[in-house]
Amino acid sequence: MSYSIIDGSHFRGGIISWRPLNSTPSGSSADILIHQRYFFDRKATYFGGPPYCTEADVTAQTTIPVAGTMSCMANCSSSTYSGLSIAVQTTDCNTLPIISSWGGERYDLVSLPLTTSIAMGFAGSAWLTALYGGGTGWSVVNRLNLGLRPDGFINSSPVTTTLPVVFYPIATRITHIIQMADNDGTDILQCRWSTSASGSNYNRADECSGVCSALPAGYVLTGSNCTVSFTLPTANLYYACSIQIEDYYNSAATSPMSSVPIVFLFYGYTASGTACSQRPQIIGVRPNRACIGVPIGVQLNETIIVQTYCPGQAIVDFVTSSPLGMQHSAILNPSANTWTMVLTWTPQASQAGPQGFCAGAVDNSSLQSDPWCITYLVDYTSPNIIRPTVVQGSASPVGTVFANQSMFSIQATSLVGRPTRNNTNVCFHNATSNATVLCYDAGYSPNVIYTGYTIVIVTNLTWTAGAFYYVTMDSGFASGSVFCHAESAPITDPTFWVFNIWNPAVSSTTTTTTTPFTTATVTTKPTSTTSINTLLTTTGIVVTTTTPITTNATTTTTSPPTTTAPTTAGPTTSGATTESTVAVMYPKDLEDACKQTVATMTAVFSVVLMPVYALAMYAVFTKVANTFNPVKIQANTRHKLRMKRILH
Repeated sequence: MSYSIIDGSHFRGGIISWRPLNSTPSGSSADILIHQRYFFDRKATYFGGPPYCTEADVTAQTTIPVAGTMSCMANCSSSTYSGLSIAVQTTDCNTLPIISSWGGERYDLVSLPLTTSIAMGFAGSAWLTALYGGGTGWSVVNRLNLGLRPDGFINSSPVTTTLPVVFYPIATRITHIIQMADNDGTDILQCRWSTSASGSNYNRADECSGVCSALPAGYVLTGSNCTVSFTLPTANLYYACSIQIEDYYNSAATSPMSSVPIVFLFYGYTASGTACSQRPQIIGVRPNRACIGVPIGVQLNETIIVQTYCPGQAIVDFVTSSPLGMQHSAILNPSANTWTMVLTWTPQASQAGPQGFCAGAVDNSSLQSDPWCITYLVDYTSPNIIRPTVVQGSASPVGTVFANQSMFSIQATSLVGRPTRNNTNVCFHNATSNATVLCYDAGYSPNVIYTGYTIVIVTNLTWTAGAFYYVTMDSGFASGSVFCHAESAPITDPTFWVFNIWNPAVSSTTTTTTTPFTTATVTTKPTSTTSINTLLTTTGIVVTTTTPITTNATTTTTSPPTTTAPTTAGPTTSGATTESTVAVMYPKDLEDACKQTVATMTAVFSVVLMPVYALAMYAVFTKVANTFNPVKIQANTRHKLRMKRILH
């Protein structure tokens, strides 16, 4: 294909980031992987024909026909960097005219000297004409600094992702969060407005050209969490947002180590009179801003689930920003008010590290959901919660426990820590009613403790005797220890971790009467056919199941008792339950039970036997000294000679 963009008003935003293939310095240079992502307008007038890109271009990873160079802009003599093409490969094609976005990315591997400390960027002119403030120029600038960090390693820049266009209603105060993360997990991240003051900003270059501080007056940026607050005044206009995300070695550092640009658009609208009063919402299994570990070469299938709220409200498109090679299915409507799109992606070795994805669902009234963004951490396995077993399993307690049980613990497959997001809950539910009886937010609750591979939950609830409970955990309840803390999968299965509460009111004997025996239904406990009864806990409390097992037992006798029964029939009981408690102790439990006794007796014996031991050792040493003392030996020799002379 020989198309090229002939109209300059096509730019929609971009991101530039980088990382070393090996952060440990070796020699005088390093291999650096540079990432570029850009969004362009795909209107027909730019290509002389019908809308150009389709999902087929996403599958084929077609190169977007644009020309340009990401060149060195400042301090170029410090490096051998000579510029890179900005012709990215297709990752997303959004066909709605109101979005009209064609997105792509590219990776370039370059070898650069460790003296490199340059500003590199892509600059041009003529934004799209419907831009607030006019169709002026753009500049997307990154600082690539290979000077060693204070810890002796080569730095990695922060990473971020965004939709090309985010819709918001006008005359409404908006708070928008820009996603940011860093492979150097201890770095402090801050964001700031891009500026054109090349003499004072860190990049020493014009970072934004015609869209510096381009939002209407009254905007506020909170740098520590990269949150933008603003109000859009005019409908049917685009508003540019140009931000720099920078990483600091620690809170005491005054200069950043790199600077990553993120440039994208807001779009202001007034909802039509027929539009739903509520925008669609993405409610997928993964929460917004989740971090997911994925292996190389294994196909990933991720389903985006959208909820609509009004009759006739339908999802007609998804605006997306995807990793290279991720494919998007057609939009499906599997049930009323639910819409889905399936993502299919097989990560490649060249994509190792963080890969961002964002989506926004657009309905038939041009209402867009809030952006839903997640990070895939390629070539990293997320920690998994290990499914409990009844005896000596990964979770405690299981089976039957007392009503004052307050300590619960479960293990993961790797080192885990507290999630980075709030609203990541662990909840206890009544198994009969499914009612939630207790929840803790693992994002901050002191009742949830992370230590090594284990998560401990300390409860403050008195459980109901005889009740059954199960535990659920949100996505990310167990978070990994590197980068964006890759998350464990959610646990929603009510059979995953189950326990029940001992009921002391249940009688251990059967009620009897003097009336003749009758046929009755008796609830019995199941018995084990294995050598170890896994239906019993090590506490000696009978383990029951959530579904009592019943058998129809017919009781027969040869004749009634010889005593005469009363003329008035006495009370009878049907379905009486006989429970027995069997104490089972396994080797590990015996070892644990004996630890305190053994330790105590060891101390007692030490105190008692130490004087005896001392006397014995004194006697031994005295005997040895007398036996081998030279003076004693000579005296004994003289004594023997004298006695010999006397006797002879």
